Amino acid sequence: MKYGFWLPIFGGWLRNVEDEGMPPTFEYAKEVIQAAEKWGYDTTLIAELYLNDIKGVEADSLEAWTTAAALASVTEKIEIMTAVRPGFHNPAVTAKMAANIDRISNGRFTLNVVSAWWAEEAKQYGGIFTEHDERYDRTEEFINVLKGLWENDSFSYDGQFYQIQDTKLFPKPVQRPNPVLYAGGESPRGKQMISNHCDAYVMHGGTVEEIREKIAGMKELRANTENQPFSSFGMAAYVVCRDTNAEVEQELNRITDVKNAAGYVGFNDFTSKSQLEQKVSLYDYSVSNRGLRPNLIGTPEEIADKIIEFEEAGLDLLLLQFSPQLEEMKRFSDKVMPLVEKRRAEKAKVTQ
Repeated sequence: MKYGFWLPIFGGWLRNVEDEGMPPTFEYAKEVIQAAEKWGYDTTLIAELYLNDIKGVEADSLEAWTTAAALASVTEKIEIMTAVRPGFHNPAVTAKMAANIDRISNGRFTLNVVSAWWAEEAKQYGGIFTEHDERYDRTEEFINVLKGLWENDSFSYDGQFYQIQDTKLFPKPVQRPNPVLYAGGESPRGKQMISNHCDAYVMHGGTVEEIREKIAGMKELRANTENQPFSSFGMAAYVVCRDTNAEVEQELNRITDVKNAAGYVGFNDFTSKSQLEQKVSLYDYSVSNRGLRPNLIGTPEEIADKIIEFEEAGLDLLLLQFSPQLEEMKRFSDKVMPLVEKRRAEKAKVTQ
């Protein structure tokens, strides 16, 4: 299992806690990612939203791509996965920017392709927001342009949404033929696009059974293409790790005390303009990305056992959320990661 974490660019992950002690500043983001490299984390995911859908639209948040470029220059080994939403970007310029950040990071820059869901944000920032399936049509063309420019010395494209002619892009990315393209989607159209064009599949939080079913379905779809198998299956999850069950229950009650907070402003757009496989409740939404559904909640021993279950279901990347970030990341690194290795070794002995 690889361990990743969401970079805290929104001031936290809890919609009902105003101040989580993790300011949305570059200084804090830099402190977190440099500590994470020392503590054994493999990946960070930088979400791309121009409005803060967790703390409210008037709250501070960092822009993803400039943050990624800056962090690439002050880290050495961690993968920097940055979201990109085609409705807000020119694909040729994006290909150039991605190649440049990949060079800065010496091959550590990857993309999480997101087809967008927040209509209000698109209206405020001039993004292109269309019907659900058409968003994936645009995304397909967007990826075609990215890959065409990364792989060819000169590339032309004449699509419904994008047209370029005899375009040159140098230098190329370090990663060949392209930086890894992650993507997540739950609708039939989204899964089809991902199977045809992306390298890895990422999911919102789910139960072991839900994740096992999704992975099996995506493997089947992928097998019907000419592409290589997916390189990774990842999942978002929020961690509540405490030494006793009483402490766990106290913390869980604190973070799910749903109230009328500014951070719930995007709930209706998220649930009505996305084709979701599971119904999302306000309880689920109290932590972003359905982070509570995996149930990485409990003592270190309980969480380690659950991670092994996900690993056996086919998951190989956890994209974790913590609050407060530094303190809880350190706790997870010290108490849970070694136990997962121990559990894995114990299981290996039994099967020998």
